[in-house]
Amino acid sequence: MKKILFLILLVLPIYSQAQILNIERSRIEKDTSKVFMFKAVAGLNLYNRSAAADDPVNLFGYNLDVNALYYPGKHGFMFISKFDYLKINDSDFLNFGMMHGRVNFLRENTTNYETFVQYSFDNFRGLDPRWIAGGSVRHTFVKTSKITFLVGVGGMYEFEKWQVPHSEEFVELSLFKSSNYITFRATINDFVDFNMVNYYQVGYDKSISGFRNRVSNSTILNTRLNEKFSITNTFELSFEDRPVVPITNVIYAFKTGLSINF
Repeated sequence: MKKILFLILLVLPIYSQAQILNIERSRIEKDTSKVFMFKAVAGLNLYNRSAAADDPVNLFGYNLDVNALYYPGKHGFMFISKFDYLKINDSDFLNFGMMHGRVNFLRENTTNYETFVQYSFDNFRGLDPRWIAGGSVRHTFVKTSKITFLVGVGGMYEFEKWQVPHSEEFVELSLFKSSNYITFRATINDFVDFNMVNYYQVGYDKSISGFRNRVSNSTILNTRLNEKFSITNTFELSFEDRPVVPITNVIYAFKTGLSINF
C-alpha cells in the first residue's frame, strides 16, 4: 500500500488539472492574425514497477488535449477538449473529460457577443455528465499593446448528475444561471506577462430555497529569463458554496514550469 501511495504522489501532479475551463486564457494566448489554428497533445503512460511478484503496482494513464480556432472574418469559432485518465492496479484515480465549443460574433468590436455549449465529466468526484449551454455579451474597457481589461455578462443553462459519495444514489440538478467574468492582462515589461480571469456563476435552486454560487479564478505569471529560458506559474481555484452532493467545495492547483526555446 505504501508503494501505491508513493506512486500516486509521484505521477498525480503530471495528470492533475484544476477542473476550471479557462476560455479566456486559451483565447488570449492565441495569435489571432492567423485564420486557422490547431493543436493536439497526447500522452500515454504504461508500466509496472513492482518490487515483489506478490505486490504488483501497475499503472495505466493517458491524456489528450485538442484545441482549434477558426477566424474567417468578423466572427470566431473555438473548440477545446481535454481528457485525463489514470488507473493504478484496479482503481481509477483520475477520470476527467471536457469538450467545449464557442462562437464569438463581431469579435473585433468593443462590444461583441458569444454563444457556447459544453459537455464534461469528472468520475473521480462523482460527476457524469455536466451539460452547459449559454451566451454572453463582452465589452472591452481597455485594450492597448500592454493592457487588456474586459467584462462578460451573460446566462446559461446547466444540467448535472452527481453520485452521492460512498453510495449508489444519484442526484440530478437543472439550473438557469447568471454567468459573468472579468479578464485582465498586463505586459509589465519585456520579460514579465500577467493575466487573470475571474468567473462568477449563480442560480436559484428551488430544492434548497436558495442560491448556488460558483467562483473560479485563473492567474498566470509568465517570466522570460532570457531568449531561451522562461518560467510559467499558474494558480487555479474554484469554489462552490453549496455542492450538490457532500464533496470538497474547493478545488485548486498550482503549477510551475521551466521552458526552453531553441
